[in-house]
Amino acid sequence: MVSDEPAIPEDGPPPEVQPSPPPVAEPPPEARPALSAAPEVIHRHAAITRITHWINVVCITVLLMSGFQIFDAHPALYWGQKGADFDRHIFAWPGGIPHWATIPGWQDLATGRIWHFFFAWLFVINGLVYLAYGFLSGHFRRDFLPTRHQLAHIGQSAWEHLRLKFPKGEEAKTYNVLQKFAYIGIVILLPLMLATGLTMSPGMDSAFPWLLDLFGGRQSDRTLHFIFAWLIVGFVIIHLIAILAAGPINEIGSMITGRWKVEPEPHPIPPSQPETAP
Repeated sequence: MVSDEPAIPEDGPPPEVQPSPPPVAEPPPEARPALSAAPEVIHRHAAITRITHWINVVCITVLLMSGFQIFDAHPALYWGQKGADFDRHIFAWPGGIPHWATIPGWQDLATGRIWHFFFAWLFVINGLVYLAYGFLSGHFRRDFLPTRHQLAHIGQSAWEHLRLKFPKGEEAKTYNVLQKFAYIGIVILLPLMLATGLTMSPGMDSAFPWLLDLFGGRQSDRTLHFIFAWLIVGFVIIHLIAILAAGPINEIGSMITGRWKVEPEPHPIPPSQPETAP
């Protein structure tokens, strides 16, 4: 009798065919982990730049504190030729600046002027050395002039700095556009502060009487000198905040040794290739 059931091979039933798993979708590039190379160490600051920088740190600190001592002798500002107790001031600091922020730490106008004048001339000599180096070596032309590309993306650079997001990789090896404008501004601001300070000297007024007219009078000159000093203080504060945000060990270390560690720009891991059957 013939059976209607299909014949089963002697070695057993055929194996069941398993369905292949669905393909796994690759994550988008921004979602993939990043590959980071080892940091690169470059020589960023010349010896003359480092030496004049730290001399400037000392000079500006002493000039600011001794300047507060001089300002405390009459803590008010005026505009024009005259300024005294009964004249109308445009700014006044009630009680003066605290003595802990002045050199010396007590009311002593004569000693404050000695400190101020000595470090002012040291500051001038140091600045002239740096200016000579910057022009003769091409440092200013090479490192301070913004490129067209940087000027076109100045808004993006400002937004990234507001978020404390700093360049990495090749872009970090040069000053960004905001740094360049800040340093150019300081190069212009420091001579103006020096000129307004010299104009307050009676000896300079006798030799160059046109200086008072240039700045609108003795009291106007004193007010401008005060404004320029606080603009420099503002630059220093922003400079310190940027150093702390970017990494103080690397930033300060580069101004001591000249060597600076460049953090590499992370690159996303490329998508894996599907396996092919042999």
